[in-house]
Amino acid sequence: MSYNIISGALAMIFLIAGLSKISGSNAGLSGTRDLGIKDFVAKLIGVVEAVAAIGLIWGLRYPADAIGWYAAGILWITMGVAIYAHFRAEKLKTAFPAFLLFFLTTVLMVIK
Repeated sequence: MSYNIISGALAMIFLIAGLSKISGSNAGLSGTRDLGIKDFVAKLIGVVEAVAAIGLIWGLRYPADAIGWYAAGILWITMGVAIYAHFRAEKLKTAFPAFLLFFLTTVLMVIK
């Protein structure tokens, strides 16, 4: 039950975040711009986030498939890189969401 809740919440968060980056809106790209990441790269990150979010949703619908677990792994790596990017840019105060999502993704992968 907790797996479904965490997976669903992460899917919604990453789908919204990914689509806002893909759209190219200032709100969606402001966080990556603050870290010095070019818009094209940020849009690619958005595609990865959105596709992985769909993978999480797929995993909820078809729990026997490993796609949900692989999607969580991709998001785990993505958040690890995001944390690194925050540290590299010396923006530790804005790294909290990445830390939280990294933690929740870790929990999701462990309880699967």
